[in-house]
Amino acid sequence: MTQAQRWLNLHIAVYASWMRPSPLLSFLSLCALCHSQRVAGKVLEKTIEEWMRYKEDCYRWMESTPAPQGLHCNRTFDMYACWPDGVPGAITSVSCPYYLPWFHKVKHGQVSRRCGLDGFWVMINGTQPWRNSSQCEDEMALTKEEVGTKDLLLSFRALYTVGYSVSLMALLSSLLILTMCRKLRCTRNYIHANLFFSFALRGVSVIVRDILQEKRWGMQIIEVSDWEILISDKAAVGCRTAQVIMQYCILANHYWFVVEAVYLYKLLIGAVFSEKNNYTLYLYLGWDRRVSLSVTGTPVLFVIPWMTLKYLKENKECWALNDNMAYWWIIRIPILLASVINLVIFMRILKMILSKLRANQKGFADYKLRLAKATLTLIPLFGIHEVVFIFATDEQTSGILRYIKVFFNLFFSSFQGFLVAVLYCFANKEVKHEIQKKWQMWKMDGSSLLCLR
Repeated sequence: MTQAQRWLNLHIAVYASWMRPSPLLSFLSLCALCHSQRVAGKVLEKTIEEWMRYKEDCYRWMESTPAPQGLHCNRTFDMYACWPDGVPGAITSVSCPYYLPWFHKVKHGQVSRRCGLDGFWVMINGTQPWRNSSQCEDEMALTKEEVGTKDLLLSFRALYTVGYSVSLMALLSSLLILTMCRKLRCTRNYIHANLFFSFALRGVSVIVRDILQEKRWGMQIIEVSDWEILISDKAAVGCRTAQVIMQYCILANHYWFVVEAVYLYKLLIGAVFSEKNNYTLYLYLGWDRRVSLSVTGTPVLFVIPWMTLKYLKENKECWALNDNMAYWWIIRIPILLASVINLVIFMRILKMILSKLRANQKGFADYKLRLAKATLTLIPLFGIHEVVFIFATDEQTSGILRYIKVFFNLFFSSFQGFLVAVLYCFANKEVKHEIQKKWQMWKMDGSSLLCLR
């Protein structure tokens, strides 16, 4: 999920920056339209930094160069290029600005402005400077294919936002049921509740991260200072914090899959163990014994090193980019490990279920159907579908295959919480029986109150 989510948000941010209006520096949005995943996310920030350097060089040059005598158009920086003093009635040309992402293609080109006879630069509608920058432009217009890609990516975001929202409502309802009904309080349901909670945190963290990124990259750009704010570390604190929390929640969610798998396997093999002691170990594996604090546990062992390296080595944007993929493997390896552990336990459990069903074929004539049902029920609980996508990394997929992978990955990941809540709470016979009993008691209490009146 994390790879698909990261890939999707990078490209949406790129297209958003292209479409966002910017009265002063609209040319900078051109740098956002790139097809490479790793280039797309960082090219905008790099271009802004280069533009800042170009502006400073321009002002430094203007201050150090003596002004000519007589009538002339004053030297200026018009937010696009650095202009020397112009001769009235003549065209002034300068080289294409070096901050343009495609400068290597247009480095021999020139941009021109006309100096009026009155000693003022020619303007359009009295507000915008006239200039001919055709030699400095790259063919970067949005094609129909690119517009379709943007719409597809936005559809993907809408898909997983709906998925996480639906899952969140179902999970919160399930948590309420499991905590309110005393007879449902046992180790098995405690583990289910923690898994539900990890799903809920995962959904909330993803939605909040998206909101903060949208707020950052969707800010209105009017003044030069707005660009400086946009690329500052202070502006990125919120989305970086959300990124760290999201990685923690995703890791915690995967390790609660492991807890579910280990617990069920122990039950099936009939292992004699202390549920209380093992539940404490489960809590440390998933996150922390003090669940409300959620500050220690297995996920922290990986999130803290990743966060430290990002801060020291790749302190860029919202930490969603990965120039050095070795840092990303700090997060990817524990997820891969959890998925492999779950797959091994899943296969062993299915083997045990199959052997028991075959041994009782007379009692279970439909044992193949029961096996299929058990398989489909365990897949979302153990997160087995993650194994299919975890080996198909972004580096190994491209084109249509990548879009297919992203779609299925986002769909299953976002709706998985809803599916688990339905299978292990709403459709659970024990839970339904307890709810029916509570409902009957509530109706009886209501009838008693009416009789007293």
